Amino acid sequence: MNGVFSFARLGALLIKEFIQMRRDRITFAMMLGVPLLQLVLFGFAINSDPKGLPTALVAMSNDQYTRAMVSALQVTGYYRFDHVTASAEEAEFLMARGDVSFVVTIPADFGRRVERGDNPQILIEADATDPSAASGAVSTLSTVASQALLRAQGMQAAAAENAKEQLQVVVHRRYNPEGISQYNIVPGLLGVILQMTMVMMTAMALTRETERGTMENLLAMPSSPAEIMLGKVLPFLVVGAVQVAVVLVAAKLLFDIPFVGSLTLLLSSVLVFVLSLVLLGYTISTMARSQMQAMQLTFFFFLPSLLLSGFMFPYRGMPGWAQALGEIFPLTHFLRITRAVMLKGADFHAIAAEIGWLVVFVLVFAGTALLRFRRTLD
Repeated sequence: MNGVFSFARLGALLIKEFIQMRRDRITFAMMLGVPLLQLVLFGFAINSDPKGLPTALVAMSNDQYTRAMVSALQVTGYYRFDHVTASAEEAEFLMARGDVSFVVTIPADFGRRVERGDNPQILIEADATDPSAASGAVSTLSTVASQALLRAQGMQAAAAENAKEQLQVVVHRRYNPEGISQYNIVPGLLGVILQMTMVMMTAMALTRETERGTMENLLAMPSSPAEIMLGKVLPFLVVGAVQVAVVLVAAKLLFDIPFVGSLTLLLSSVLVFVLSLVLLGYTISTMARSQMQAMQLTFFFFLPSLLLSGFMFPYRGMPGWAQALGEIFPLTHFLRITRAVMLKGADFHAIAAEIGWLVVFVLVFAGTALLRFRRTLD
């Protein structure tokens, strides 16, 4: 071996590495895709001060003062009145289902009380399961509403203390009145932990067989692709069940997270969610050529899922295109289910749409995995 340093040999090694890198398309795509994905998501999609939050209006009258209140709240940019309900029960259902972040109730005698100077009140209920999403909107309520009422009365020059006497804004922070962040984070961690473990472990299911040289033995068995897929993914359901038990027990004993809904409903939803995750991981394993590639593809799925699902940042604070993109991740729908069942006591009717999306993911991932298995391994 020649111990003298040679630039020619170094150049040959560099050329070899670049050729190998070019052939490893998944790794090359990760090198370019991950930085671009982070720039786009953190630069455009992430917003810690959400605006345009969906709001339900329960108004018993349509006088000028009621219209002034609604207009003033809309002008702040925080409230978007896209639901006008006829009753408080309908508004309650919308909030339990997660369709609205606020419910603004203006009583029928609001206008008469304003004209008599009889301490008029409006009620604003905020979905506080995510305290950070509601804090900015709630902080502007008192001043904005009082000033709007004074303008409607032609009293723009009134002092601030008089404005406060003219109107009383009653704010109810629903489901988490003390604004405890653990109430939002811990239920979400159930979905995040399951996603990280279930997808990664099953993503290595077929690639491990290939690297160990046992794939030929597996294919020689008189088993159909569906049987092989179920044999690979079903054991991980047991692992997921253990993780669910650990997280739920820790949530109650360590963090004292309230659980006001149905445990049976939550566990049924968890089963569908875990099944979608293991099938997704199995689908990834049919695309990867090695365990390293499987881990890379898994990471490429984890990053946007965590950022766009509403776990790390308020979902309502993202622009419309980011919210639409977040809908394609099972974690987004599962977070809504866990928070609705655990904190709001939602029933099946309230979360049926989210469970339906999880079932769709199960069918899509299962069909894709079977098609990829036949095409790549047969």
